[in-house]
Amino acid sequence: MYRAIARNKRNTVFIIILFLVIIGALGVVAALFLSPDPTKPDWSIPIITLGIAGGYTAFQYYLGTRETLALSGAREIQKADNPRLYRIVENLAITEGMPMPKVYIINDPAPNAFATGRDPQHAVVAATTGLLEIMEDSELEGVMAHELGHVKNYDIRVSLIVFGLVLAIGLIADILLRMIFWGGRSRNNNSGPAMIIILVIGLVAAILAPLVAAVVQAAVSRQREYLADATGALTTRHPDALASALLKLEAYGRPVTKTNTSMSHLWISNPNKPGFMARLFSTHPPIADRVARLQESGRGF
Repeated sequence: MYRAIARNKRNTVFIIILFLVIIGALGVVAALFLSPDPTKPDWSIPIITLGIAGGYTAFQYYLGTRETLALSGAREIQKADNPRLYRIVENLAITEGMPMPKVYIINDPAPNAFATGRDPQHAVVAATTGLLEIMEDSELEGVMAHELGHVKNYDIRVSLIVFGLVLAIGLIADILLRMIFWGGRSRNNNSGPAMIIILVIGLVAAILAPLVAAVVQAAVSRQREYLADATGALTTRHPDALASALLKLEAYGRPVTKTNTSMSHLWISNPNKPGFMARLFSTHPPIADRVARLQESGRGF
């Protein structure tokens, strides 16, 4: 597991570099499009684009948790509000030697849970009322151990950074598309072969960049779900309980009322309505695969 954590950290650096390359490429396309002479682009534009994307990502990094909680309709609780959930999280935090995260409940019949925050000192865990209703104590402990696994492995930090970069790429691509469609009219008198090529490249880049970013985000999330399952099982020493909880999530799963695709990677199971596109860009590996891995690891305890 520790090798997997180290590998994830290395992969995170690679992924962030990949996102920066995508953003830089969009900036280069914008520079070519905006320059009167395509052979002499203004190279300050890609630098400014990277700076704007970095600033936007930093903004999301510090305010993303608040946005996520507001979007999901979560409310913070204390021990007296729900002793069962609070004590389970408290005991797991003590077991892991971690700071006690803030605990939230979401009034939603869909069984699900998530963790967010920029580090263990600012972590938040949330569970829906639907999850609390169908889970036995051991299963609920497995789910919350999974969420604390995300905290322990700093998945919550990576999720916020990747979330910010994906939104930044979408924003820049949208601006680039608007420039192409609206700015192209003013370039009708300069529509030589070079400009036509730039227009085509710009269109392709603006359309494909957000799709590539979404695919990369989904791949990152899937690997981190596997790791959080393993971490949670190692914490509780009861992988079968988490496997049972995952099977219940699959059997009783339904779309979460208050969520959107930008935060779907945070939940323990896919919170969106299933469909072809949802499966293509799914941020969660199949439940059957996760259960099989947990059962395999259970034979090692």
